[in-house]
Amino acid sequence: MTSAATAQHAGATPALRRLYTVRFVFAAAWAALLLASGSELTTGARLLLFLYPAFDVAAAVVDARSARTGRPVTGLYVNIAVSSLAAVGVAVAGASGVADVLRVWGAWAIVSGLVQLFVGVARRPMGGQWAMIASGGISALAGASFVGSAAQDDPSLTTLAGYALLGGIFFLVSAFRLPRPADER
Repeated sequence: MTSAATAQHAGATPALRRLYTVRFVFAAAWAALLLASGSELTTGARLLLFLYPAFDVAAAVVDARSARTGRPVTGLYVNIAVSSLAAVGVAVAGASGVADVLRVWGAWAIVSGLVQLFVGVARRPMGGQWAMIASGGISALAGASFVGSAAQDDPSLTTLAGYALLGGIFFLVSAFRLPRPADER
């Protein structure tokens, strides 16, 4: 990493590290709650399904506010829009059944995964972004899998818990991989 890149991103990394850690904790708790609720579309499960993309919106807003100007911020604004649509879409699809929820979730995972991949690539000079790049690519592939699984005879929501937990782990890895300023070491 060059000293110019280090200086440019030094102020953003502590906030990003905290945000990534919070995202891991949220994802782990969310996954546990979804698994505990089972694969039925209860009121609690519907609320959880709405909360995940809604939390993604809030996290992207926090990220955009802490980020400097440039391409990553544009990607974050795209993610805010996409995740907002996903939250509404999942809430509406929840009235139709698990298959429709998986279709909406899958479409969201594909688009938001690609956005995450591009934001990670744009942030590479900051360091610690390889997990975000991998997570974005995996999210897009998982989204396609969710769309495909919606066509099964008895689709299940439980795979979404594994998706959330894996995404949370990638955020935690990135939190640890972000460079620390000299005064934090």
